[in-house]
Amino acid sequence: MFFNPLLKFLLIIVLFLTSCQKEKLQDSSKLFSKTTSVFDLQILATSSTSDEKIIHAAKIMAQYLDNDEDGIVDNKLVHDMLKSRNATLIMFNNENEAESAWRSGKYDFPENAQALFDEETIPTFDKSTSNQRFDASLEEVLHLITHEGYSQVYDELKEERGSLISKAMDTARGGYFITPPRQYPLSAWYSYDDITCTYDCMIVEYFYWALTSILGAQSYPGRLDEIGHEWKLNTLDKVKSKDVQIYSLLTNNKFNLPTKLPDNNYNGFKIRLE
Repeated sequence: MFFNPLLKFLLIIVLFLTSCQKEKLQDSSKLFSKTTSVFDLQILATSSTSDEKIIHAAKIMAQYLDNDEDGIVDNKLVHDMLKSRNATLIMFNNENEAESAWRSGKYDFPENAQALFDEETIPTFDKSTSNQRFDASLEEVLHLITHEGYSQVYDELKEERGSLISKAMDTARGGYFITPPRQYPLSAWYSYDDITCTYDCMIVEYFYWALTSILGAQSYPGRLDEIGHEWKLNTLDKVKSKDVQIYSLLTNNKFNLPTKLPDNNYNGFKIRLE
């Protein structure tokens, strides 16, 4: 999910209502008592979020940004953009905790943030075998990086109509739709149906589905049954043969996108809670 649309809406309301009352807001450190950082990008977590899950999310972020694990970011332009936008991963124990914090209006949340929950973060995830649950850190961390980084740097990847990625998405959906249609064309292989997800949001989701399928995250036994209603090209071969536009785009060396799926074994440097 791209920052759960309902929670994102609630956060926007909170930020709007409190923008003129900054003196009443509590510093986010009162809520996010656990922190770490990866390449100067913050990960903020509540006390009820497990240390193991925070470290796991940090490793996933490190591997997406430093795919060859040499301790240096692979794409400096994207990294610089992420830093300039203060891109932040915020972690709660679950959706209820997040919603309660946002509804309270007490805290000064980072503006460009992506949420990830403890309960959906699965360090034991294995792309080569069946899994009881997909590791959402592979999705939410990537959303943060593409939305606040790649789409801001490269015109081809902008989350707006007319960009190359939007044209590929419209082909994948069987047409241009501002909001999800009641019924997608039978030819569509990408059929996102959350009516709260705007056109730019649908590009973010499409980016995630395509890239992680290319990297092998979606091809384990039983996964297509779980996601086929939304995304049908769950393997590298399917993307390569069916969605030629997105495969060509996401494998273009210009963007220096990850070529290996993060696996929670980052070797670039030691990651600890701060």
